[in-house]
Amino acid sequence: MKLMRVTDPDHVLKIIAEHFVPLKSEEMVLEKAGGYCLAEDIYAPENIPDFNRSTVDGYAVAAKDTFGSGEGIPAVLECVGEVAMGQPAPSIGSGQCCLVHTGGMLPPEANAVVMIEDTDVTGAMIQCFRQVAPGENVIHRGEDLKKDDPALAKSHRLRAPEIGLLASLGITAVKAHRRPVVGFFSTGDELVNYSRAELKPGQIRDSNAPSLLYLAEQAGAEPKYGGILPDNFDAFLEQSRSMLQEVDILVFSGGSSVGSRDYTARTMQELGQPGLLVEGISIQPGKPTLLANCGGKPVLGLPGHPVSALNIFKIFGGAIIDRLAGREGKRFRPTVKAALTRNISSRSGRTDYVRVKLTNSGEGFNAVPVFGRSGMLRTLAEADGLLVIPAEKEGLSAGESVEIEIWD
Repeated sequence: MKLMRVTDPDHVLKIIAEHFVPLKSEEMVLEKAGGYCLAEDIYAPENIPDFNRSTVDGYAVAAKDTFGSGEGIPAVLECVGEVAMGQPAPSIGSGQCCLVHTGGMLPPEANAVVMIEDTDVTGAMIQCFRQVAPGENVIHRGEDLKKDDPALAKSHRLRAPEIGLLASLGITAVKAHRRPVVGFFSTGDELVNYSRAELKPGQIRDSNAPSLLYLAEQAGAEPKYGGILPDNFDAFLEQSRSMLQEVDILVFSGGSSVGSRDYTARTMQELGQPGLLVEGISIQPGKPTLLANCGGKPVLGLPGHPVSALNIFKIFGGAIIDRLAGREGKRFRPTVKAALTRNISSRSGRTDYVRVKLTNSGEGFNAVPVFGRSGMLRTLAEADGLLVIPAEKEGLSAGESVEIEIWD
């Protein structure tokens, strides 16, 4: 029997980065660009803001005119008008000020704003009961961005704040990498569609398909489901070849039979060169994972057990999607510190992903391991997150502070 050659998880991520390149870019209107990754650096075409503006409601002043003022000895200034929002500010002279609202433009002679609550009004005369320093309560021209400053870097993923920043610069369209299309096949004669009401002896509903389709969409891809492949190599290869032409990434969710895994590996070798890259990963759960480069397109073979399939796709499927979508660096994963409630053994040389439930002790979080075989999807549904035990560790002890990656 051929022994499985396993690859270290970090090396698998390097293989993904070395073998696959971001998809071509396309221009898209700004309001449709959320979630996409930029294909080029963006520089500010103008200053933001383009004028000195107030951060408070108050009176625009020359700061020196308020020096020495206080509760007992206010500075008395003449108010010569009000700055209308969206309009140029009037000029002020020595000993003068003007009313300005939050976001309003400062007169060219003003370099500070006295908050309205620190003043008192008597006709056109304003008493200032607090001195202000130059620049106080003011956003200066170009303070956010100066013209030609780098605004956003290539590969940056556009969220609501980035969309707002680009809009403030008058940028209405961007070049971004398109979303990868991920094609999914489930494999194995024992599988039937999850909508099947009644099962015959030996049949299993395909729970992986809807779960993986959701994970792909969550990761920023466009999922495409091809159905269940039979344990017949010719049909397996023909349908896979047809699907690969329509997608950017092809994913097989393996059946439980040895034949399904063999068909997946053989198909990967037939679909394009250089073919199979990874024949197993030193990870638990998910060791029997396959990865190939078929004519420049990634093809991923997941284990059939639901927990393994979801775990592997979230880690490595997500990394492939990020690579093709032009996203550089590791995706942020929210984590929480917790105290482990019991000992966990682990095999040296293998990275373990342990499902945990979080409880709040009142003094912090506790991480309660949720054990169960990789075919038991319920254990993942009960878990709040995953605890990663590095390959160099031989287990963890109860009471240790551990970092839990939240399963969202």
